[in-house]
Amino acid sequence: MFRNILVGVDGEEGGRDAIALARTLFAEGGELTFGYVLRDAPHGPRGWADPSVPAERGRAAEMLERTRTETGMAAYIRWHAASSVGRGLHELAETIEADLIVVGSTRRGLYGRARLTDDTRAALNGAPCAIAVAPAGYGSELPPPMREIGVGYDGSPESEHALGVARVLADETGARLSAFEAVSLPAHFVALERDRVNDIVSQARERIGTIGDVEPHAAYGDPVQELTIYSASLDLLVIGSRGYGPLGRLLYGATAQHLARSARCPLLVLTRGSRTSPLPRVLARSAGAATR
Repeated sequence: MFRNILVGVDGEEGGRDAIALARTLFAEGGELTFGYVLRDAPHGPRGWADPSVPAERGRAAEMLERTRTETGMAAYIRWHAASSVGRGLHELAETIEADLIVVGSTRRGLYGRARLTDDTRAALNGAPCAIAVAPAGYGSELPPPMREIGVGYDGSPESEHALGVARVLADETGARLSAFEAVSLPAHFVALERDRVNDIVSQARERIGTIGDVEPHAAYGDPVQELTIYSASLDLLVIGSRGYGPLGRLLYGATAQHLARSARCPLLVLTRGSRTSPLPRVLARSAGAATR
């Protein structure tokens, strides 16, 4: 499991969902950090110090301490001032050398009150670790055990990496492993060649079946819609990112934002940065208890 996790905490439902997912993905003996981002506004319109900043820091410290006590989790607590929540999480992750950032999903975007602005996208570009998104309501009840882990697969290097990480996770948790390919073709081709489309879907399923130890799935349709349907049978969906940011084109495109909100299970996105780290460092079996 992941050994160094940063959890985005804001005292709201999204933060509680993120904590629940972090509990599931956390390797015993690793390091867990609850992080809160202060919006950086150190000076008023005439250069005067903003008197609300010290008070905001105090409220952040109290909220983080209260969260740690309520969850009973041995976590470090950190708050950090930044121009956006996304940038702050990125900087915190770099500071503690996190293997994983875990955030909640709300109707407004990935992280509680934060919207996916251009500034947030730019700030998260080049994140050094993977990102996990907990679906809304995930923390409202005891998370289910990991029974099946699925992978969005298309044969690309990014999806091969996702498959490798998912295989390690499945071995750690005893879960089944499956992979899904969404076949997307031009509309005019589909209308003229329905039988051919069915053949291509069958070939995709057969191709995945040759991997071994993976249950193959494939379907024709919009990738986000088909992955959403597929995720309903999973306890974790693992996908690779082809972009240069932590969620690349996948999660910061319009369709990817929909996937982050619509997936029926937690979503694990392997970033460009996560592919540069040796797999044993990112995911490792560990014994012993964390100390704080």
